[in-house]
Amino acid sequence: MAQSFLVFDFGSDEELAQQARHKVDRWKQGFRLDKKLLLKFNRSDASEASEKADEEKDAQSEKKGDAKSRRKKAAETSAKENIQLIIRLDFSDHERLSYQRWLERIPAEVPFKDAQSKIIRQNDAEFAGTAERFESLS
Repeated sequence: MAQSFLVFDFGSDEELAQQARHKVDRWKQGFRLDKKLLLKFNRSDASEASEKADEEKDAQSEKKGDAKSRRKKAAETSAKENIQLIIRLDFSDHERLSYQRWLERIPAEVPFKDAQSKIIRQNDAEFAGTAERFESLS
């Protein structure tokens, strides 16, 4: 079976990531690609340094007890979040042409074009780690 992962890094742009998710959902429904095209989000903080800064801000906001500072902290936390969309293409051997077309089409579409992308094929060294990460995401 031809299986690959497409990893798109949207940075902190939640709106663009949701547009990409809706686009994939439309493709799955329109082209009947239920099990052949799966996607999952991987959300993580931008860096550990920002976590330490957040902890310090938490301590300060708890001392103040200020509602404004808590809202500001929540907004900053969501802005620092790094959003990755992982798409798994899983086509059988007799569907190689469809597989190749989707592999070329997805990164060229509008919401995906603006994101930093990476294609991980089955014979790449990163494939096993990416497959494990994909399965662990909900």
